[in-house]
Amino acid sequence: MARRCKEDAEQTRKDLLMAALDLFCEKGYSRTTFDEIAKKINLTKGAVYWHFRNKADLLTDLIKEMVFRMHDVTDVERREFLLEGKCVATQSLANLKEFFLEEAKLIKENDAYRKFLFFAIFQMEWSEPLFNKIQDTMSDIHDYPLAQIKQTLTFAQKSGEIAADVDIELATSTMFCMWKGIMSTYIGRVYKFDIVKVVDSSFDVLVNGLKLGKGK
Repeated sequence: MARRCKEDAEQTRKDLLMAALDLFCEKGYSRTTFDEIAKKINLTKGAVYWHFRNKADLLTDLIKEMVFRMHDVTDVERREFLLEGKCVATQSLANLKEFFLEEAKLIKENDAYRKFLFFAIFQMEWSEPLFNKIQDTMSDIHDYPLAQIKQTLTFAQKSGEIAADVDIELATSTMFCMWKGIMSTYIGRVYKFDIVKVVDSSFDVLVNGLKLGKGK
């Protein structure tokens, strides 16, 4: 019975997060209330407060739910990766490419994830006080792929996959910005293209340059 209650509570929490996301997209973060979130799924405002102390806490949980749990990355795995530099899944350039291709497929195929990214990038009214409240979570979002890229490129350089004279910090920044640019352009619907094919092609172009190095 206790396990069932825990499962029900977790499902309610997820339902509240998805209801909040819908309302944030419809009305904006600042204009959405806990009353409205609760009513959307036929609950009371008290149920929302049982799970979240305030709207900033709800937003933090929404970000974690959509960014980490949707990728099957646990909080423990994320902490170990960031603190200890673990990079088991992407120790080769082929693995790193697959990492980005899987992300591109998720954006292309998962409506909820794509909706969340559109909200976070184009609709969210970020203020300095709000950003400061969720700064750690936002840093994790940026640090996780950056750490993946940097450590993989470091391994690749040591193994001879890329040229010895490549500046790893610069290459990491370039690859990360390339990815963010492709993702934002696709989500913003600036023009239509297949995100998976573009990521595939762009990664190959960049990696081929890294293999040649400077002055080759």
